Amino acid sequence: MITRYVVGVAAGLVVTFLLFLLMQALIKSDRSPFSDPGRGQLLDFVRLQEDQELITKKRKPKPPPPPDEPPPDMPKPDFDSTVSQGVEIGSVNVQVDHNLSGTGGFTADGEYLPIVKVAPIYPRRAQTRGIEGYVLLEFIVTTTGAVREPVVIDAKPPGIFDRAAIQAALKFKYKPKVVNGEPVEVAGVRNLIKFELEDG
Repeated sequence: MITRYVVGVAAGLVVTFLLFLLMQALIKSDRSPFSDPGRGQLLDFVRLQEDQELITKKRKPKPPPPPDEPPPDMPKPDFDSTVSQGVEIGSVNVQVDHNLSGTGGFTADGEYLPIVKVAPIYPRRAQTRGIEGYVLLEFIVTTTGAVREPVVIDAKPPGIFDRAAIQAALKFKYKPKVVNGEPVEVAGVRNLIKFELEDG
């Protein structure tokens, strides 16, 4: 056992001594891997890009489209007293006094007179189902001849034609009633609007 320790220590001393000799030999030599110049040469490649000629295209603007042809002259519509879609309001013979003078703008006293009555639009639901009927309205004719506060008094069938009749009545125009040269409102004016489909 002791002999093994002795042999191991002796071998370690010999190896250590040889390493010292090797290091001293390397230190004395003049060659240094850090100071020796490299044997190769570095080449830099610089790629020059040649100027390219720019090709410009001259674009011509598109010509404007030709103007639309003006629509042909439409013939003036002839107003007929009969109402389309079978709605009967009745023809009215109105004589309007255009020579207005005086303080109130009216020359003589007189009752209200209808000037314009607009035909109502037949409701599509009633038209497709073939429903006919009427609406009796009551409203106020104002001092300017307009219609105010139309109310349904009677309707058959109820609720089908009410809205169309009221919208049409609001577009009616009247010559207002004149009392002592001044226009006055007239309440309780009634108007019956019939809704009838045309045959065929």
